[in-house]
Order: sequence, then structure tokens, then C-alpha cells
Amino acid sequence: MASTLALPLRGPRIRQFYQLTKPRVVSLIVFTAVIGMFLATPGWVPLRALLAGTFGIAFVAGAAAVINCLVEQKLDALMARTRARPLPMGQLTSAQALAFAVVLGGLGLLILYTFANPLTMWLTLATFVGYAVIYTAILKPATPQNIVIGGASGAMPPVLGWAAVTGSVSPDACLLFLIIFAWTPPHFWALALYRRNEYAKAGLPMLPVTHGEKFTSLHVLLYTIILVAVTVMPFATRMCGYIYLASALALGGVFLHYAWRVHTAYSDAIARTTFRYSIVYLTALFAALLVDHYVRW
Repeated sequence: MASTLALPLRGPRIRQFYQLTKPRVVSLIVFTAVIGMFLATPGWVPLRALLAGTFGIAFVAGAAAVINCLVEQKLDALMARTRARPLPMGQLTSAQALAFAVVLGGLGLLILYTFANPLTMWLTLATFVGYAVIYTAILKPATPQNIVIGGASGAMPPVLGWAAVTGSVSPDACLLFLIIFAWTPPHFWALALYRRNEYAKAGLPMLPVTHGEKFTSLHVLLYTIILVAVTVMPFATRMCGYIYLASALALGGVFLHYAWRVHTAYSDAIARTTFRYSIVYLTALFAALLVDHYVRW
């Protein structure tokens, strides 16, 4: 063990640990969680809840990403998109990654329990288990519907943010959950389409690998239609006003355009563009929720 802990550094050690947390993914998680905090109250979010929720959720999400990297390090080494991560590169050991995840996740849960509320801590812990264990270790290697079922964990951040402020989960918070839950399949399957050869090489039963390009592209389109319908629900329930409605329809129209092209005129380039737009879409949609919340028509 001593020899494995003394690996030569190929870059600043702190950066290697930071890369394990998948910072770009976590930043979107934290962003939607913070929006959930602001939507939970008509005024300004109490500073204690804002800081505790932000850092607590970020730390636990980062720990879940580390566990994901730890479990999938052999698969990551086979894929161009992930082979440069610290574990496949041998920059960190499994023991170091596990210790980092335990410390980071434990600190996040402690912050949530102490400075937010127990409900948020327990919901965040359940989300961690759902992603790091149920999705990563069980569903992903077992079924092409892994992202649909496992997407429940990825849809939880705004609910966690809501709970951090209110100590409860309301129907409006559940609508935010539904939006991300419906967004996840077209977002991820667009990626899986143009990375299908890598997933096949790694032996993962992703939908394009098991059912082919045409079947997957159809499901990208169908789930995008569901997503656009779901995004109208906050307006229908009077959670949001016309600013949000106009934004949701405009953003959804562009997403539908890309999904239609993926299905009817597929190319890896359009799938890649659709994947990238899906990230912009979710960010802009939640930003519109925030603006509409404070500037209601």
C-alpha cells in the first residue's frame, strides 16, 4: 500500500482531486439547487440556508462523482472522453479517491444536518446512494434504461435546495424535479449516440448500443416532446408567469428542432450539437424560472 500511495505526480495534486469531482457536472447540479432555494421563498433566501445548502449539496455531489470515477475507472480507461481522468491515468490511487469521497461527502452531510435541516441531509444522502450505488454500480451496466431510472437522482438538486430553505418538499418542488427528470434522457442519449462506439467497446448496454441509432433518436425526440410539455406545467399551476412561459416555449422549440434533426437527418455532429444545447437549455430554463419569480408579469 505504501508504494501505491507514493505515485509520481503529473500535475498539482489538488487539481487531480478536483477533477475527480466532475466540476462541470457539479456546477450545473449546484446551480439548479440554488434556483430551487430562491424559488422556495418569495423574498431573499436566508444567508445561512443559502451557504449551507450550496456547500453541503456541492460537497456531497462531488463525493458521488468521485465514487462514480472510482467504480468506473477501468471502463473510463477504454473511452476517449474519460481516459484522461486521474484514476485511469494513475495519478491517484483507489484508496486516495475513496478517502477523499468519504471526507468530502461526510463534511457535506454534516453541513446540511447542522446548518440547514435533517430533511435536506437525508434527502441528499438518498440522492448520493441513488447515483453512486444504484445508478453507477447496478443500473448502468445492467440495462439500456439506466439513465431513465437513474435520472431520478440527477433530478433531485432543486428539491434539495427547496428543502434546505423550507424544511419541506412542496408540489412546486416536485415540478422542478419532473423538469430535470424529463430532460435527462434526451440530454444523455444525444451524448450516447455520438459516443456509441466507445460505450460498445467498454461493454456498457447504452441504448444506441443495444437498440441502434434509429430507435435511440426516436426516443430523443419523444422525450423532448414530453420535456416541453412538462415545462409548461409550472405556468399551468400558477407557479410561474408569462416570462417563464415565453422562455420555456422558445427554448423548447429550439430543443425540438434539434431533436427532430437527430431523428430525421442523423449525424454525429448534430447529436453533439444537441447534447451541448441541452446544457444551455437547462441553464437558461432555470434562469428564466428565477427571473420570473422576482419579476412576475
